[in-house]
Amino acid sequence: MSDKLQHLAGQRAVVTGSSRGIGRAIALELAAAGAQVVVHAGSRLDLAEQVVAEIHDRGGTASALCADLSTDAGRDKLLAGTIGQAPVSIWVNNAGVDVLTGAAAHWSFAEKLRALWAVDVEATVELSRAAGNAMRERGGVILNMSWDQAATGMEGDSGEMFAAVKGAVAAFSRSLAKSLAPHVRVNCLAPGWIRTAWGEEAPESWQQRAVGESLVGRWGEAEDVARVARFLASPAASFVNGQVIAINGGFAGTAAGA
Repeated sequence: MSDKLQHLAGQRAVVTGSSRGIGRAIALELAAAGAQVVVHAGSRLDLAEQVVAEIHDRGGTASALCADLSTDAGRDKLLAGTIGQAPVSIWVNNAGVDVLTGAAAHWSFAEKLRALWAVDVEATVELSRAAGNAMRERGGVILNMSWDQAATGMEGDSGEMFAAVKGAVAAFSRSLAKSLAPHVRVNCLAPGWIRTAWGEEAPESWQQRAVGESLVGRWGEAEDVARVARFLASPAASFVNGQVIAINGGFAGTAAGA
């Protein structure tokens, strides 16, 4: 594939939740392709600024913005500081609530679900619609974040809540693609077992499951997702629209003994 088709010079990209993990990798990848990137953090502006500094060190262009996407005020702040300032051609809704590590891991199921719904679903819907409407005349790309097992399901509290939340994102994205066609493309990234903060600390049984459920026999890395995001944002993917793209090395099913 020609690098020229993936060149994003002159385009402005917003990546929510890009101060760490998958979002950080996507921000770095888009910047490497020439895009001017707005790095967003929910509360840790210092982490977003670290990503901006890394992009600058690599010769790219970026800025940082902090906004709490669980609130209407925070979403308005992000929109005012991005599409309210200059045209945006790439919008990536990566922000999500981490309910698997830290203090949130001890919340009740209901508390976790409410938090996930506010950021992963409501913010994605509202920001996508606002960005899409702003892109209608100039064209653009919206990428949302689903989950590879949302359609098939996974046992347990986490499986139930993530299937509900990420399944909603996937369904919304397919509909938004029809609403915004033909000038704005909307696709969903659906990562499988990606080694983020939880993956690095997961018990051995989950380590084995993550490796066993992938046909390529390894954890996915944040960079694996970022490279797909770069492709979908580029002209090379101009005929890819309304799709949910699994990024999991090929799903092998539940690993034996997991």
